This record gives sequence, structure tokens and C-alpha cells, in this order.
Amino acid sequence: MVDKELGLIAHLLRRVGFGATLQELEGYRAKGYEATVEELLHPEDTPEWDDDLVRRYQPDMNSVMYFESAQSYWMYKMINSGRPLEEKIALFWHGLFATAYGKLNHAKGVVNQTDTFRRHGLGSFHNILMELSRDPAMIFWLDNKDNHKDAPNENYGRELLELFSMGIGNSTEDDVKNCAKAFTGWTIANDEYMSVRASRDSIWPSGRIDWQFEYRPEDHDETEKNFLGRTGNFNGEDIIDIIAMRPATSWFIAGKLYNYFVSDTPNEEATAFLAEEYRKSSGQIRSMLRALFLSDFFKSEDVWYARVKSPAELVVGTARLAGSYQTPDSGIINLANDANFMGQEILNPPTVEGWHTGTEWVDTGTLVERINSSALVIGDTLQPGIQTMIQHLKDRQDSYQAAELVDECLLLSGDLQVSDTTRQRLVEFAANFGEVNFTPDNAAHCSEQQVVELLQLILATREYQMA
Repeated sequence: MVDKELGLIAHLLRRVGFGATLQELEGYRAKGYEATVEELLHPEDTPEWDDDLVRRYQPDMNSVMYFESAQSYWMYKMINSGRPLEEKIALFWHGLFATAYGKLNHAKGVVNQTDTFRRHGLGSFHNILMELSRDPAMIFWLDNKDNHKDAPNENYGRELLELFSMGIGNSTEDDVKNCAKAFTGWTIANDEYMSVRASRDSIWPSGRIDWQFEYRPEDHDETEKNFLGRTGNFNGEDIIDIIAMRPATSWFIAGKLYNYFVSDTPNEEATAFLAEEYRKSSGQIRSMLRALFLSDFFKSEDVWYARVKSPAELVVGTARLAGSYQTPDSGIINLANDANFMGQEILNPPTVEGWHTGTEWVDTGTLVERINSSALVIGDTLQPGIQTMIQHLKDRQDSYQAAELVDECLLLSGDLQVSDTTRQRLVEFAANFGEVNFTPDNAAHCSEQQVVELLQLILATREYQMA
């Protein structure tokens, strides 16, 4: 019999985080859906871990000079953090405000930006834009360090309007020009020195200095500016004040949140609902998500498994299920590489547009990578999560027929609910094992391997590849 309450909790955890084990799901169910939503919306109430362990395993995290260290650190946090929404919202903003290491050549810069998304990602959109505009990695990425009062650079001003806040078609070329002028003087401290060091890569023995924001009033355009129908001697703060209150902004952010947390298929009614919540709450992202997670739009079974998991979601979710990388072993970079092979190199998006999502995550090549990566991670019977699953099966009963084993393994895979056709194929596969018996010891060892083979096939299903 399908447990609808557990299924809804599982749906929530796939979207708010990266999935959950059966033990975690049962713990949340005991609290109730609404209480779980509220707990997840307040990651600050969960104690934050100490990074000392990471630094002992990966000494480079002290200076973050290598891109691989930055990727490994974030993978480890996504897998092990007790604050799943904090990591999930950071991944959301990283995709929207796409900033790439490839141009920066400064790993600590992208790490610091991600930390900014963690700290402010559930706050007001106004504040998020303010932090973004002062972020050294973004300033370097979109050339605002080259934006001077006598020689404006429009790159950041254009993307702020068209890609980050309102969408294309909601501003004019004059708005872009005046937006750029308002952000003149917003730059990186000691930029010239750091650029020379980065280009030469002569960073030893102390490593690169953290980039810091600097406002240079002598380089700011003090002329009167016309922006989105308003006139004044605007600075960057004024521009953000105006943007944050625009109706187009509420619709833009509402659509992005719906796509990320609910479905690859747009829903105008749901977007309008979220846009209204944006306006009522003055752009508070936490309020928008609370309204979303408690809505019928989100709870409806019609949107369960309606999003293709991004590569990062897939590899992190599978590692969490298997109990892999509970310590920050250097091998964790392999997971980041797997995500890269599937089309998502975290901290290094291909363009300022970020990644194209939905079905564009999947083609004949990436699908093979997705299945092989999941099978490799879940295929190790020594992983703590796999041992927990096997022990659950042993504790429940001594032996299983094919259909029983399939249903239990689907439950252990995060209460995965598959179509009747998929379940039948899984049962046919499991029937090849005959009765799976966990006694005596020699039979138990064989049965453990059979369970793992079934789990590998479950992770290859359409439903597991979806969120």
C-alpha cells in the first residue's frame, strides 16, 4: 500500500535538498509536513559544522589555490550538510548568477561567492542583488572593474537587467547605459596587483590574496541618469532599489523558482501566485518558498518526478543514499568530474546564461554517464548507506520473493514511486535471482550482491533520474 504522507515528504526532500534516506524520511514524517517545511526553511537553526576536518584532509582549502579543491569542498558540503536547502539555494543562485572559474583563475573567489549565496540566499532579493553587485568574483566576471566614469563598460549593467532580475524585453538600451554608469566606481581593491599575480600564477608561498570590494567615488559618474522611467543622480544602490520593486522582477524570480523547485514545464497560474507573494513580502525568498512548498501546485502528484535532476543533484543524491564520502577524502573530486561529464561543471558554467536545464541535461552520451555514475557509487556493498539498507532488509525478514524485494528496495531508495510498467520490469529482473535469502552466511553474501544489482537498476529508471 502506497504511503502518501511519506511520498509527499520524499517529494519535498528531492526538491528542497538532494533526496533522503528512508531513516531521514521517517524522521521528518514524525514531525509532520508543515513542521518539516519550516525546519528546512531555517537552516540557520541547524548547527554549522567546523571546516577544520576539511582542512586536515585537504590542506589546500586553507588558501583554495586549486579549482579542484573548490569543487571538492562544495561536493562534500552538498553530500553531508545538515542544511540541505542552504546548499540547494546556493546551487540555484549559482546557476542564475553564473560566474565561472575559467575566466577568474581564482578558486577562492568562486568559493567566497558561493558562501555569499549560503548566507543571503533565503533573504530578500533586493539584498541578494546588493551582495552580488559587491561580489569581487562577479565584478571580475562581468568586467565592472573596467567600468569607469570616462569609459563605461555595459557588461554587468546589461546582464543585471536582462539575465539576473527582469528578463529580456523589460528595459531599453538607454536603461542599460545608465545602469552601467550608476555602477561606475564599484570595483576590486588592489585589482591591478592581483591581476598581475593571477596572470603569472606566481602565488607562492602565501597564496592569492582574497579579493575585496572597493568603491572609488572619484571614478563614479555623478551625472543625472534616466532609468526605467525615473530620473536622478543614481548610484548602484538606487538602481537596485528600483529593480527590486518592478513587477517584471517579481515575475522573473517567480518563474525561476518554479522551474527550479517544481517543474521543467512553466505554469502561469503558479508563477502569478509566487509573483504576488514576492510583492506581498517585499521580495523575501524564504516567504516565497514557504508559500510554494505549502501550495497545492507543489504538493500535487502531477509534479512529482517532473524535473530532470541536474548532474550535481544526481551525483550528490546518489552519494548521500550510498553514505559515500562522509569524510572529505580527495577522491571526492571524482564526483565533480562525473557531473562535468554529464554537462555540469560546478563553479565553471559555460556562459553567463548558466546551464540549459530540463531535457537538455539528457542526450545519448550524458544518459550513459548518468546511469554508469550512479551504478558505480551504489554498487559498493561496503558503503555505509548500502550496509544500512541491507541490514534493514535482514531485520525485516530472512528472505524475499521478487516483488517483495523490489518494493522494499524502492522504499530504501528514498521512497521512489515508479510506474506499473517499470515496477513489472524490475520484478522480472529480480525474479532471475529466485528467492533472496539472508541465511546462512554464504547465501547472505550472494544475496547482498543481488540487492546491489537491483539497486543499480532502480537508479537507472526514469523516475530516479527525475526529481
